[in-house]
Amino acid sequence: METDMEKILLLAHTQDDGSLPKAACESLNAALTLAADLGGAALTVGLVGGDVKAAADSLAACGAASILAVSGEDFAASRYASDALAVEALVREADPTLVLAPTSSRFSRCLPGAAFRCDGRIETHITGIDVVDGTLQVQRWYYRQRMVAKLSRAHRPWFLVIDPGVFEPWQGPAGSADVQAVEVNVGDDHKRTEVVGVQTPDSDAQTIRPDAKLLFVAGAGWTKKQADGQLQIKRAEELILNFINRSNASLGSSKSLVDQSSEGGEVISFMSHLNQVGQTGSTPRHAKGLATCCHGEEPHTVGWRFINERRAITLDPNCGWAQGKADVLYVADAFEVIAKVNELLAEG
Repeated sequence: METDMEKILLLAHTQDDGSLPKAACESLNAALTLAADLGGAALTVGLVGGDVKAAADSLAACGAASILAVSGEDFAASRYASDALAVEALVREADPTLVLAPTSSRFSRCLPGAAFRCDGRIETHITGIDVVDGTLQVQRWYYRQRMVAKLSRAHRPWFLVIDPGVFEPWQGPAGSADVQAVEVNVGDDHKRTEVVGVQTPDSDAQTIRPDAKLLFVAGAGWTKKQADGQLQIKRAEELILNFINRSNASLGSSKSLVDQSSEGGEVISFMSHLNQVGQTGSTPRHAKGLATCCHGEEPHTVGWRFINERRAITLDPNCGWAQGKADVLYVADAFEVIAKVNELLAEG
């Protein structure tokens, strides 16, 4: 398909307060850049949410040709049946060849089904978009970030779900947007799932913070015998929690540390497999990363691929992680280093 025929639809859903998430603004920047690279392709924005007025006004200066919206109480909460209807209606109204959207739990559930209904094709976890010799190419990683591929398709519409942290978020002045409402009839058979409430952990118990500037990774060394020949699990917990709360860092873990819970070993009480980074865990994106007591464990080779600046604390300067994987290496006792850093953070 010739690139001068492309029409782009950017999909976004609102948050509970009616605003757009950061990932949506990142995807908008990707859509604007792609539209320019395609020689001025037409860009339409499609919004889904309970009340989209504030979100639409925040995009008034983005340069989109039009802003479509499916809104109302039926679309305030995430629900596959109603969200798929909303996306399908927006796609049929805009008639795009390319559909861009941010990766979120809400869109990850409904977009594959909506793409099928629109006779489209979908690629998820997009980490790069480029136009080469007039051909649109997208980049994504496979096998837990070990292999990267560049893909292109002739089939349209093509749905591209973009991972957060890949593009800078679009920023512009708010205004008064002209929003075109798209009516969607949601029958009772699409309302069988109902959101009755939201349960969230206390703020001091929330250790995974995707928007944090720093990722702090704890390795199995925290649960091993220390210089005095004793285990210091409780002290390790106190040091780690104080650090991530005072620095507002996100907490990651090596696989060997979280696996200790199933092996009967004493573990960090607030650590779970949700914190795991690496080949069988997550691959978070943060500006900086600090690995502690990991001693060459696997997560850094794979799970830290998208960390911009990587530092490590270890007593072994010859460990696999220290050799070529860390930008800065501190050969020291992590217990002593983190304790000192916590003192400095407490002093402000």
